[in-house]
Amino acid sequence: MRGFRGLVLGIAMSIGAIAGAKAQAVEIEYWQYVFDARIKAMNELIKRFEAANPGIKVKHTTFPYADYQTKIAAAVPAGQGPDVVQLYYGWLDNFVGAKFIQPLPRDAFPHDVIEKEFYPIVQTMKRDGEYYGLPTAVRTLALFYNKKLFQEAGLDPNKPPQTLDEYLEAAKKTVKRDAAGNMLSAGAVIDMPGQDLHWWREVLLRQMGGKPYSDDSKTVAYDSEAGAKALNWYADLQRVHKVGQAGFMDEGQAAFRAGRAAMTVDGSFRLGAFGGIKTFEWGVAELPASADGKRSNFASYWVNAITAKPTGAKLEAAKKFMAFTTSPEAMQVWLDMVGELPARKAAAETEKNLAHPIYGPFLKALNYSQATVFVDELAQRQVGLDMANRVFIQNQDAKASLAEAAKAEQAILDRFYKK
Repeated sequence: MRGFRGLVLGIAMSIGAIAGAKAQAVEIEYWQYVFDARIKAMNELIKRFEAANPGIKVKHTTFPYADYQTKIAAAVPAGQGPDVVQLYYGWLDNFVGAKFIQPLPRDAFPHDVIEKEFYPIVQTMKRDGEYYGLPTAVRTLALFYNKKLFQEAGLDPNKPPQTLDEYLEAAKKTVKRDAAGNMLSAGAVIDMPGQDLHWWREVLLRQMGGKPYSDDSKTVAYDSEAGAKALNWYADLQRVHKVGQAGFMDEGQAAFRAGRAAMTVDGSFRLGAFGGIKTFEWGVAELPASADGKRSNFASYWVNAITAKPTGAKLEAAKKFMAFTTSPEAMQVWLDMVGELPARKAAAETEKNLAHPIYGPFLKALNYSQATVFVDELAQRQVGLDMANRVFIQNQDAKASLAEAAKAEQAILDRFYKK
């Protein structure tokens, strides 16, 4: 009888221990914006993470891009919302200034490891000696081109343009218009709201001898002869050469996907969407170099960061999840499912990846890419869009539009740095 009682007591204690373990399971919440490939990739990462960490559950919440920052701004100060959040690198100063996120704990994210293993562009996540976020993946730009339209125009579909002059000639040969002059198919996409603003600022401007900002990023420097030359070259694609048209089919990527644009400059994040194209074969090449062979590119990324919300066990769980999302394993999943490039050099620059006809051009660009330091990405972006619209819509002189843009953006920088 005593043995039976002991057995019952032992079972009861075991059940209690199991129940206690379940009760001690920690749930953290992760937020990102709605982007189908990213959602699927994160669900896969959460599945793997929870399997390896049975005491931690991750709730995955998403919002439309237009509402995303507003939702975070409302939730975090109230002690609600995410424990780990995805944010665009250009939003960092606003998030740090509002105390929405906390510095990454050095015990889980040693600075010497970050600086040894990640691409140098992650330095833009460092403020006052602390890192505030790390990316799973990074992005660069490349030239996407429609091989079918190249072939129809008598161009070699396996030889994309290597220089800006070759790019212009290819655009002239591939553009299609009807008898009334209406554009049927663009030779080159013109899409400042897309990635062309970055192409102008960090690529064309530098290729033509200028730079967008001072070395400390506090002073606008694009109001220059090089800036005007770059803006005129870009605007002349529509004004003079008539190989593209701003607003054609609303979005540049939509025109390309529909087979109605021969070339478009876009990011590696577009690979998932373009992968569904069935009506024509497309290729990827490095962005065209200048006549003297100079190349440049724009790199950007989204990072994961720990909000001000978690403490204690939740903070430890958040650290573990953050570490997993920035591991080589997670980066390979992201590359395979989203098409964005691993943020760790060793994970990215494998022989297989570098030789890949699609990934290779993006990866090569990481070695000469610039990550613009933004203090208010949305406001600074709008300045650039307004600058282009004045040239395209109002026919304003490029130098005058540049001067107006520089004044507006300098005011944004001054307001921030004076704080």
